[in-house]
Amino acid sequence: MTADSYEDVAVGKNDQIPALEVQPQDLYHAKSFWTRWIFCQDAKVIGIQYAITAVSIGLVAMVLSWMMRLQLSFPELVPFLGPADYYQFVTMHGMIMVIYLLTALFLGGFGNYLIPLMVGARDMVFPYVNMVSFWVYFLAVLVLVASFFVPGGPTGAGWTLYPPQAITSGTPGGDGLGIVLMLISLSIFVVGFTMGGLNYVITILQARTRGMTLMRMPLTVWGIFTATILALFAFPALIVSCIMMTLDSLLGTSFFMPAIVEFGVQSEHSGGSPILFQHLFWFFGHPEVYIVALPAFGIVSDLISVHARKNIFGYRMMVWAIVIIGALSFVVWAHHMYVSGMNPWFGFFFATTTLIIAIPTALKVYNWVITLWRGNIRLTTPMLFALAFIVTFVNGGITGLFLGNVIVDVPLSDTYFVVAHFHMVMGIAPVLVVFGAIYHWFPLITGRYLHEGMGKFHFWVTFLGSYLIYFPMHYLGFVGVPRRYYEMYESPYIAASTISLNQFITIAALAVGFTQLLFLYNIITSAKLGKKAERNPWGACSLEWQTADVPATHGNFGKELPVVYRWAYDFSVPGAKEDFIPQNVPPSEVPDAEVVKT
Repeated sequence: MTADSYEDVAVGKNDQIPALEVQPQDLYHAKSFWTRWIFCQDAKVIGIQYAITAVSIGLVAMVLSWMMRLQLSFPELVPFLGPADYYQFVTMHGMIMVIYLLTALFLGGFGNYLIPLMVGARDMVFPYVNMVSFWVYFLAVLVLVASFFVPGGPTGAGWTLYPPQAITSGTPGGDGLGIVLMLISLSIFVVGFTMGGLNYVITILQARTRGMTLMRMPLTVWGIFTATILALFAFPALIVSCIMMTLDSLLGTSFFMPAIVEFGVQSEHSGGSPILFQHLFWFFGHPEVYIVALPAFGIVSDLISVHARKNIFGYRMMVWAIVIIGALSFVVWAHHMYVSGMNPWFGFFFATTTLIIAIPTALKVYNWVITLWRGNIRLTTPMLFALAFIVTFVNGGITGLFLGNVIVDVPLSDTYFVVAHFHMVMGIAPVLVVFGAIYHWFPLITGRYLHEGMGKFHFWVTFLGSYLIYFPMHYLGFVGVPRRYYEMYESPYIAASTISLNQFITIAALAVGFTQLLFLYNIITSAKLGKKAERNPWGACSLEWQTADVPATHGNFGKELPVVYRWAYDFSVPGAKEDFIPQNVPPSEVPDAEVVKT
């Protein structure tokens, strides 16, 4: 096609459609089971592979949480669960959920499936590297699972892996292969992500279709894009700390290990700094919160806009809020370390930056609420999960302001208040977005709807049940119940009522957990037997719904790539025949519409 064929692209007189940054590559199309599922180079299939692997290992972590809750509430029911097992389950549950489930699902799963479709690309810029990145991630999961089967079992150092505890002989898995396999698995994960992350960044910057400017990209892409850049800067701190602790464990170096005595024997370590590890870990660890949160912000923005039939309020503000949150996430890490003995002036600095990062986050919440205001809200299952996310994230964010204050954080550290806050903001809130996104894009992936009745039941049990689990934990934290204890006993400073409250929490957790099995059943059955969905069933404007085939084949857009004429949020435009205008509809086809200049 010549440049003349794009003369009507412009919304304004002086707009020009630039040439493609990268010429379309020759794609390798699968011809057998091996090339479709094992050596696949289709980003959509790779995204599904990421999702299946992440959810599978996530189910293991969920079962571990059930065992922990049963032990805390009804210790007689699990006689085979000893103290060592409990701490191992705590560690593996936390690490799997944060790294191997949520990070892999948002960036590997949704990132792979949606980025090329939403920016109008055939595939990722480097399909082969993309395929390798998944298998490296899969290897990392296998190494992690292998730690369950080595002598001594997996590490029980807690998901933060603090030395010297992590590699001393008194810690479960500390003097065997458990901690080593954990560190190796994390290092492999970082290598795999780096390959995939560079692919995402280059694809977004260089492979967008004509007319798809940065300020026309859906907020989902902006969220994943910014989170990927965060990860590329933050994960090096994790892999460096893992390598250094591996050397401390295997070779007797002293990066993090001070001179200590184990069971009356002087160790060979001397001069190491455990606090250095904490700084390295949390320099990765707090951006990790936003590596999960920013894609969730982007996705929920798109869900709200589509299902409220209204353009997103303050699009550019939303974009800049995502970018600013990403930048500020690197200067708040030490609010996790108030009790480590840092200089009070450092505490003042990190408390201040913690309050500052709340400002762009609050702006996003305000914009979501204003987007909903006077919108034609459709209470579909995806919309219910999106609304639940807003409520839950606000709750988790408010408790985060508590813990961001040094004076309040010190007495609340290592209590159930921290558990409640962390799970609300880092567990429940992003998971609600995951569910909403799956319900929203399932027709795109399979051509069928998920069962609406089961979806509504799944939503209400998950949403209300989560609050029944974590709201009482705030009270447990206020009365001083410590976390990471194998068994709760009556004591002078802990009320006896906390035991019965713990039992209530456990029953709610089991109910919510079993409901997720219903969700999986819904996915499996609906993929083959679900109601067939029409093209673009939600009436979205973004490009993923404008493919040549639904579900899209490898190459996404048929013979010709789409040309983008507008942003992704032209909903309820005055003068338009329908209540949405897709990004690839030229102005000549909607002459009477009052289109926003983007």
